[in-house]
Amino acid sequence: MTKKILVTGGMGYIGSHTVVELLQHGYEVVIADNLCNANISVLECMSTITQKRPTFYNIDVCDKEALSYLFEKEKPLDAVIHFAAHKAVAESVQKPLKYFYNNILPLLNLLECMLVADCSNIVFSSSATVYGDPDGLPVKETTAFKKALSAYGSTKQIGEDMLEKTSAAENIKVISLRYFNPVGAHESALIGELPLGTPNNLMPYITQTAIGKIKQLTVYGNDYDTADGTCIRDYIHVVDLAKAHVKSCERMLEDKMESRYEVFNIGTGIGCSVLELINSFETENKVQLNYTIGPRRAGDAAAIYADVSKANTVLQWRAEKNIRDMVKDSWRWEMKLHNAIPQKTT
Repeated sequence: MTKKILVTGGMGYIGSHTVVELLQHGYEVVIADNLCNANISVLECMSTITQKRPTFYNIDVCDKEALSYLFEKEKPLDAVIHFAAHKAVAESVQKPLKYFYNNILPLLNLLECMLVADCSNIVFSSSATVYGDPDGLPVKETTAFKKALSAYGSTKQIGEDMLEKTSAAENIKVISLRYFNPVGAHESALIGELPLGTPNNLMPYITQTAIGKIKQLTVYGNDYDTADGTCIRDYIHVVDLAKAHVKSCERMLEDKMESRYEVFNIGTGIGCSVLELINSFETENKVQLNYTIGPRRAGDAAAIYADVSKANTVLQWRAEKNIRDMVKDSWRWEMKLHNAIPQKTT
């Protein structure tokens, strides 16, 4: 029998790529998304790629009544993948209460609905921000959390704590995936990162600057203790990241978990600085970026990249795409958007 997966935030950047992978692996997919940071056109694009159509509910996961209705209507659900959350680190520093409300309440609602509906599997969209500014690199799943540098990071720490304690007390199995820095787009250029308004993540800022939609890219700080003074991150292609969620669902539904709560780092294990990413983008795509160096941004760690050996060996997942793939796919997606949508310069 086909397994049915609920994907909250499934119309967003990572969510849409994961929905595509799930559909291509034979799962039935139900999406819950309030479209606060996504466009309804993504639904048709996912269907075009897969020749299958996910079921879509335009609901806010903060609304428990609406969520309960979905669980009742779509039962039985075999697993949940929970993406729905605000994700802008800098904004979360300025508006912490917005993030605490929107990122924690939906998880609480989900867990309560899952218990009522006897749905016992959840994959949680966690983040490398849970490590704070770590003492050593690369970070392992056993690396102790440092104080979160942003409210966004705090919500991911709290979310993991909620899930670990709930799995110990209730009939809930959890896999938390700690993402590093997702970039890139689907090779079809039908789905990709589509921020509403000014981008918060680096790659869409790069591509929108290259296309001329944004006049200048600001690099936040060049005085960090790194080789070129800019922050170092572990960039992961969004399609590779999406495939990690499919592997997680398989592991849960095939009863391969070694404990009721498991955690995996999802990255490449390779650190890349902001300037290195910019140079790769310029070289691979043969474009010149207009960028300037600005002051440091609140909430940014100097450097963080993953030890992914556990994901490679236990989850049986491995990143297949490199930086060249990431910058090429991102640029192809931006050019497709530019040709399809009238642009305004900011």
